[in-house]
Amino acid sequence: MSEVLWSATEIAAATGGTASAEFDVDAVAFDSREVGPGALFVALSGETTDGHKFLDQAFASGAAGAVVSSQTPHPHILVGDTTVALENLARASRKRMAGTVIGVTGSVGKTGTKEALFECLDRIAPGFAHRSVKSYNNHTGVPLSLARMPRDAKFGVFEMGMSHAGELLALTHMVRPHIALVTTIAPAHTEFFASEEAIADAKGEIFQGLEPGGTAIVPFDSPHRDRLIAAAEPHAARIVTFGLGEGADVRAVEIVPGQAGGTYVTAQIGPDRTLGFTLSQPGDHWVANAMAVLAAVDAAGGDLEQAGLALAEMGGLAGRGARFKTAVAGGEALVIDESYNANPASMRATLAVLAATPATRRLAVLGEMRELGDQSAAFHAALAEPIAMANVEALLLVGEGMVPLARALEGRIELVHVPDAATARERIETMLRPGDAVLIKGSNGVGLSRVVAALAGRA
Repeated sequence: MSEVLWSATEIAAATGGTASAEFDVDAVAFDSREVGPGALFVALSGETTDGHKFLDQAFASGAAGAVVSSQTPHPHILVGDTTVALENLARASRKRMAGTVIGVTGSVGKTGTKEALFECLDRIAPGFAHRSVKSYNNHTGVPLSLARMPRDAKFGVFEMGMSHAGELLALTHMVRPHIALVTTIAPAHTEFFASEEAIADAKGEIFQGLEPGGTAIVPFDSPHRDRLIAAAEPHAARIVTFGLGEGADVRAVEIVPGQAGGTYVTAQIGPDRTLGFTLSQPGDHWVANAMAVLAAVDAAGGDLEQAGLALAEMGGLAGRGARFKTAVAGGEALVIDESYNANPASMRATLAVLAATPATRRLAVLGEMRELGDQSAAFHAALAEPIAMANVEALLLVGEGMVPLARALEGRIELVHVPDAATARERIETMLRPGDAVLIKGSNGVGLSRVVAALAGRA
């Protein structure tokens, strides 16, 4: 890809700002801690902090220029509003991109699917695929990811999230995808939605940003499939379904668990094509994700065999299925890191993965699931069933929201309930034995990544 991402002249033209000097940048950041040599620092002004306070820090880290709304002695582009400027820079980036853009949303699996798509497309066009990093999927993360897209990118993959109706609509009109993919619909952010149908409607907003001739990719096995198809029909030239059920356009027709924890899959793509490949990630939910990925790669005109090779080689994602061994007295235990986030559907899916993991004992560290509104207690208590089905022998629950589950399991399992991640970190280290497999999962705000980091430090 080209080395110069933006020139000062281009940034000024895109944002309507005034350049104090000519400079070139090869990266964009709004967090001063992410600034490196040659980067553009966008000084956003938020409710809790003001990026202008970190200008000296950003330039000490090597920033080549900044976007600001007040004068500074550093090389800069002066604009009226830095948030609007970032959005305008994002639109300019999208306008100059001549390749294929894919938008990904869903209640579960959107980050993993986005990463898998990137791996496939980067294998097909090495060095010319771009994606949003981390989970930069909101009103600031999406424009940042767009602004970072190299001018000669052939593929761009963007994750879009939402917690309220209407949020996705604004994002998809900025991304303007050629292909829009919904992974699945499940209870998430239910504090802000009256029903799962309302969640499906909000996710279906992604199709409204489709470019003319675009493709909508919809989960076949979802009870909201027809609702999503109806949302896509006014905007998509083509609608493709994916999943495990008979009738899906892209379907897993054979699933064989692999000895190393992955899965051998035979996929049917349309009426007359099949692809056999090894999926490195374990679990039926990852098989479904892989079908979504193949559907998107096919819609983008990509090489499916190369995509299959990429899916075989993809490693686990930190916080979303990465595995490692940690030292315990007398040996090692396996850690399954699902600490980034949690909702009822993803909890069930990852507990099923734990159930299929060979181990002397299976343990779980489960943090509370947040933003579930009035149904929170019922959703937490309902985890008792998948925990039992996973043959979990010892359970460490974290957070006040886990009280209903602790009550549901009282007397049925070895159980410890602690208030926070710091306490969980201390307790799990005393619980682990050689040969154990432990799943660590909870809402991001619970902070279970600190438990993972402590165990990883002993790997």
